[in-house]
Amino acid sequence: MKKKKVILAMSGGVDSSVSAWLLLKKRYHVEGLFMKNWDEDDSKNYCSAKIDFNDAKLVCKQLGILLHTINFSTEYWEKVFKNFIIEYKQGRTPNPDILCNKIIKFNICLNFALQYLQANYFATGHYAKIKKKKNKYYLYRSIDLNKDQSYFLYTLKSKILSKIIFPLANITKTQTRKIAKKIKLCVYKKKDSTGICFVQPKKFNLFLNQYIPYKVGKILTMSGELLGLHYGYEYYTIGQRKGLKIGGKKNKNMYPWYVVKKNIKLNIILVVQGSKNPYLLSYGFLIKKIHWINGILNILKFKCLVQIRHQHKPIMCCIIFKNKFDYIQVLFNKPVECVTPGQSAVFYQHDQCIGGSIIYKNIPYLP
Repeated sequence: MKKKKVILAMSGGVDSSVSAWLLLKKRYHVEGLFMKNWDEDDSKNYCSAKIDFNDAKLVCKQLGILLHTINFSTEYWEKVFKNFIIEYKQGRTPNPDILCNKIIKFNICLNFALQYLQANYFATGHYAKIKKKKNKYYLYRSIDLNKDQSYFLYTLKSKILSKIIFPLANITKTQTRKIAKKIKLCVYKKKDSTGICFVQPKKFNLFLNQYIPYKVGKILTMSGELLGLHYGYEYYTIGQRKGLKIGGKKNKNMYPWYVVKKNIKLNIILVVQGSKNPYLLSYGFLIKKIHWINGILNILKFKCLVQIRHQHKPIMCCIIFKNKFDYIQVLFNKPVECVTPGQSAVFYQHDQCIGGSIIYKNIPYLP
C-alpha cells in the first residue's frame, strides 16, 4: 500500500522537528516545507529566518526527508502585516499569529501542499488536537494545557481540519524536548520563539516606529493630572504596566500604573493604579461576528467558556445575539480586568474550541 504523503511546516524549532520524527514513526511519507514570511531586508532590528532555515535543513538531513522552501513574504505583507499596522493606528492591539494561521499557514500554504506538492495531509507542530465524529472534525485543546495553542486556531473550519495533522496533540512540551534529545536532534535545546516571528520582542517599539512615527502625547490620570509623556497611543495597550516610565510620580501608595483608556483624537493615554482598579474591570465586551468552527449556532443566548488572551484562564460567559443591534454582547459572570480591543476572544465547551472573534469594544465596569 502506498504511504500517505504529509507535508510538514518546518520552522527550524524543536516542535516541528519532533513532529517530523513522530510522523515517520507512523509510516507516513514525510516532506518538510519551510515558509519564509518576511524579507530580512525589511527588518533592520532582527530576523531569525536564516538561522531557522539552517536548523530546518539540518533536521531534515538527519531524518532523511526532503525540505521544500517557499516565499510568502508578499502575501504576508499584503494580507497580514498591512492589517496589523491599520489595527495599531486605530488604537487596538492585534494578534498577527491568528491572522497568519488563517490566511497564510492554513490557507495559502496548506493549498500549496495539497495541490502542488500532492500531499494527502498538511501538518504543523502546534499543540492542539483534532477529533473526528460522524464525518465532522472538531478542534480540542492539546494534552499539555500549559502549551495549548488551540487559541490561535479558532479560525479553522471543519473541512480544513480534515486535512490537518497535529502530531504533538497527545504529548507534553517536556516529552517533546526529551524525544529531541534522545534522537539527538540539533535543536533539542533551542529556545521557543516568542512574540512576532520577525521582530525581537525587546525591540518591538523600534520596529513599529519604521511604520508608525512617534508623536508625543500626555499621560493623564482619570482625574486629569499630568504624570508624563508617551511616544504615541499606538505604542500602548490596555492593561499595560511596563514602559510607562511614571513609576514614582503621584504614587504615594506605590501601586503600579496601568493603561486603562486611550483617547485617539487627542493622543492621550489614561492610567490608573493597581491591577484590580475598578476602571480596569469590564462586565464583558462587544464583537461583530463569531467564527464558528463547526457551523453557526442558531440561538439567541449561549453560555460557554471564553479565553480573552493566550494563557488567560478561561472564564464563564454568556453570548447574547440581538437581531436589532450590529454587535453581539459577551457578558462575564463577574467583572474581568484588562479586556483589550483587537485581541481575540476564543470560545470553548470544556476542552473543545468552538470558535472565536475579535474584541471590538469592552463594556466597562466604570464609565
